[in-house]
Amino acid sequence: MLLYYITDRTQFPGDEKARWEQLLGKISDASRYGVGLIQLREKDLPLRELERLATEAARVCRESGTAKLLINSRADVALACDADGVHLTSHDMSPGDARALWDISMRRRPHARNCTLGVSCHTPDEVWLAESHGADFAVFGPVFEKHGSATSVGLEELRRACARSQPVAKTEAGKSVGMPVLALGGVTLENAADCLQAGAAGIAAIRLFQVNQIEELVQRLRAMGASQ
Repeated sequence: MLLYYITDRTQFPGDEKARWEQLLGKISDASRYGVGLIQLREKDLPLRELERLATEAARVCRESGTAKLLINSRADVALACDADGVHLTSHDMSPGDARALWDISMRRRPHARNCTLGVSCHTPDEVWLAESHGADFAVFGPVFEKHGSATSVGLEELRRACARSQPVAKTEAGKSVGMPVLALGGVTLENAADCLQAGAAGIAAIRLFQVNQIEELVQRLRAMGASQ
C-alpha cells in the first residue's frame, strides 16, 4: 500500500517558526514510520522560502527514513533542493515534459535523484492520460465530500479510475496491476478500507496524517491493506 502525506503547515498552531518546526517534525515521523511519499504543498510561500523549506524537508527525509519527497508543481525547486520528484496538477506541464526536464538536468548533475512523478486527477480519463504521459502514480479525488469543498466524485468513480489504469505487470499471485491510483479527499480511518476495496493502491491525505500519530496511523492503514 502506498501512503502519501500532503503537507499544509497552516493547519499547525503558532507563528510561522512554530509551524515550520511542527511540519518538519511530522515529515520526519512520516519518513521514519513508513510513509513512502511526501508532497510538499506549501503553495503560499515565496520562492526563496519554499526553496529553504524544501531543502530542509529533503534533508529530514534522508536522515529519518526512506520517504520520497515531491515538490508541488515546481520542478525547478525540486531539482534545486535535491528532492525525489514533482507532483503535478492539471494546470502544470505534462508528466512527459517534466521528466524530460529532469533528465536533461541529470545529464548535467550525475548525482541527481531519479524523478518520481505524481499527478492529480479528477476523472478516469485523466488517470489514463497521466499514465500514457509517463506518470508514476495518480492521486484521484475528492472521493468523499468535505465541509466547504466541491462535490465529491464518490467511490464508484474511484473504482472506475482504478480500472482505467492499464495493466502493465502482474503480481506473484497473477493479478494484473497498472499505474497506482491513490484515493484523496475526506479519507478517514473509518472509510479508508472502502477506498482500498474500490481498487485504490493507497491513501493520500493532508489532515489524516497531520492530526494523528504517524506510527499508529501507518500500522492501522497497513493492517487494512493486508486484509484486502
